[in-house]
Amino acid sequence: MTAIRCMWMRGGTSKGGYFLKDDLPADAAARDALLLRIMGSPDPVQIDGMGGADPLTSKVATIARSARAGVDVDYLFLQVFVDQAIVSDAQNCGNILAGVGPFSIERGLVAATGDETRVTIFMENTGQVAVATVATPGGRVTYDGTARIDGVPGAHAPVPIEFRDTAGSSCGALLPTGRAVETVDGVPVTLIDNGMPCVVMKATDVGITGYEDRESLDANAALKARIEAIRLAVGERMNLGDVREKSVPKMMLVAPPRHGGAVTVRSFIPHRAHATIGVLGAVSVATACLIEGSPAAEVAAVPPGARKTLSVEHPTGEMSCILDLDDDGAVQSAALLRTARKLMDGVVFG
Repeated sequence: MTAIRCMWMRGGTSKGGYFLKDDLPADAAARDALLLRIMGSPDPVQIDGMGGADPLTSKVATIARSARAGVDVDYLFLQVFVDQAIVSDAQNCGNILAGVGPFSIERGLVAATGDETRVTIFMENTGQVAVATVATPGGRVTYDGTARIDGVPGAHAPVPIEFRDTAGSSCGALLPTGRAVETVDGVPVTLIDNGMPCVVMKATDVGITGYEDRESLDANAALKARIEAIRLAVGERMNLGDVREKSVPKMMLVAPPRHGGAVTVRSFIPHRAHATIGVLGAVSVATACLIEGSPAAEVAAVPPGARKTLSVEHPTGEMSCILDLDDDGAVQSAALLRTARKLMDGVVFG
């Protein structure tokens, strides 16, 4: 039995293990085998491990001091599947990202610089950079504060995150086919990647309203089979190859907003309905709302101006994306508010 130093954290609306990269095996196959044992996969309830029987609680971050100019740390996100022996690095996770800054300061990779510390993070999965601002009063990380995010009880210290150059992070271009709308199995869709590869379609085009709760969506076998057929059909078009055993693209079913936001979304990640929506998935959906003629644009309520705050409504609340546009109307940067909390620091056994 192997003991590995680890910090368990909630990042945004996800939860998982945060490791120093050097504390894990250098060989990817050995590392993945260890992480499967730590999480207790494959098993639907992950009874023999730390996983919470949900993709949102079966996640891992590995962090190392960066040698890149202008970057503090390198972050690799790993999705540990619950019921399959798969560990995937095919995507970023903007929720787990919220814990990377605090972890890096606590582990001594980054020195606190005052009441707030900016941590510049290279996201290894996609080669993009994010900047997280961490509350460090007195030079120490605090998780206490007044910031609230939907999907997480209580209030915590804010962790604002700015994303840079996310267009085409995994697919090579914002619109990997070069078109705003494709028709797949009779359904108009937008294939988009502004930090997370997504397939965006109107909920009504696949037989639902877009306002259903997570449990209803997860129980709708016909819906899940239909959107999975679409997902499998677009993998090659999105430059993702065969996506049968991949965690991307995410499937986004959109509808008009009901609570004063810009758009309502029901997200699949990809085979289970999401209780909220992933951070970078929200950025991609918000960006789709700005693309003329897209399914998202047809249902969205978009505010005017070169800086747009788009509230993306989801099953348990909303997530606001702040998008800055250039003179041509293209998204230059995106920022969101997240929170994080340290849950455990010690060793985990694999």
